[in-house]
Amino acid sequence: MNFIIEEIRKGNRKVFKNLFNKNYKELVLYANGYLFDRDASEDVVQEVLIYIWEHPDKLKIKTSLKSYLLSMVRNRCLNYLKSIKITDTFGFLEFNINLISEHVFDSTSDEDKKIVYHQILKIVDTLPERMQQIVKLKFLHNCKYTEIAEELGISVNTVKTQIKRAKVKIIEMVTSLLILLQTQQ
Repeated sequence: MNFIIEEIRKGNRKVFKNLFNKNYKELVLYANGYLFDRDASEDVVQEVLIYIWEHPDKLKIKTSLKSYLLSMVRNRCLNYLKSIKITDTFGFLEFNINLISEHVFDSTSDEDKKIVYHQILKIVDTLPERMQQIVKLKFLHNCKYTEIAEELGISVNTVKTQIKRAKVKIIEMVTSLLILLQTQQ
């Protein structure tokens, strides 16, 4: 560890390139676990690695270099999520945060709600196409079950089942983020 940082301080591009190549993919996967956005994850990791190249004298590594990199990526991801401004025109945030909070925590701060809301939207985009349509019609467009069923040519029971399944998936995927946010406070 000390050798790598010392060499980077000396401007050794080969050592830095080796550090970059050895850790880049793993760090992007790690960041993507927070951001659910491949491009943003790549940007965060590149920023971290560029920071290391440009400011090696500011590094205060008390653990392993790998742990230090993971911590830097995690912190940048959380800062990125906190910086995103999200509007909640249809009340989707309030409904889903309350639903998720009931299953995880008694209270969630407004800032954390914004972060979780961003993740919920990304999670909804990963749902199967029909489930996405149903969730968006229900929570973004405030349609009733019967309206959704008519529009999509399916039964009301199918709509209810898809909503329940979507809620379970969202809760499962966001639970870990909420736990992380609670431990950060």
